[in-house]
Amino acid sequence: MSEKLRFADSGEAADLAAFLGRLVHYDRAAAVRLQAGGGALAVFGRPPSFDVVAVRTVRLAAPVSAPLDRTVSAGELLESVDEASASALVPAAVTGPPWAGVLPPRGGWRQLDGLPGLDAVRAAVTAAVAEFRARDEALPAQHRTRSERDRIGREIWSRTLGDTELPLRAVHAAQALGFLRPVRPAAAVPAAASAQASAAAPASASAAVPASVLAPASVPGPGSAPAPLALLASRNWLRLRTPYGSVALRRPGSAEGLGALGVRPV
Repeated sequence: MSEKLRFADSGEAADLAAFLGRLVHYDRAAAVRLQAGGGALAVFGRPPSFDVVAVRTVRLAAPVSAPLDRTVSAGELLESVDEASASALVPAAVTGPPWAGVLPPRGGWRQLDGLPGLDAVRAAVTAAVAEFRARDEALPAQHRTRSERDRIGREIWSRTLGDTELPLRAVHAAQALGFLRPVRPAAAVPAAASAQASAAAPASASAAVPASVLAPASVPGPGSAPAPLALLASRNWLRLRTPYGSVALRRPGSAEGLGALGVRPV
């Protein structure tokens, strides 16, 4: 019998469905790794066009009875999400892709300086996408090949954001996954939900759920401001944290990368 997840509200269910839908858009056979403990569920995915690990956190209505750690079909999980009842069934486990066994570190994250504000971050993505399209359209017909487009894409998306070492491809991924959209009004988040999210990963569940990765940003209480964007580092990983989720990737020059950069402007 499949486990049933009950989310804190219909908005949480809708946000999860939107995230899964975007992953399936880029890869119809996408898999996600689920980790739940305490009052939160972390959903890890890897959109192939961006070569990052994306993390979406969903608040649960009540702590899970036992820690959950399973890799499942993103499409099957998406089909089971019921926004009306704010619930979903956990599908059967699937053979996990290699990335699912190499998740971002559980802890040790420290904040880095130099990250621009949200408007500047979004403007950087918009400018990069516009440049890619302009350069692609300017190619002579005989040079409009996949290899040439990939070369242009690698040049643009390997650039770093502002004064940071974060590649633009990570910011592009955050935009494509809906992580850079406007934040909901703080008043829409119940105080009880805020308290529950703060205790999302108690000690008893810490072995199964990486608490520091689970929380993309502090859930704002009534009248409080949402947590801003943050750039974090732990060992050879970078993580762009937003109020809606995180994207993590190996730091430039690290021994193990996530593969070649795909180009998929949005």
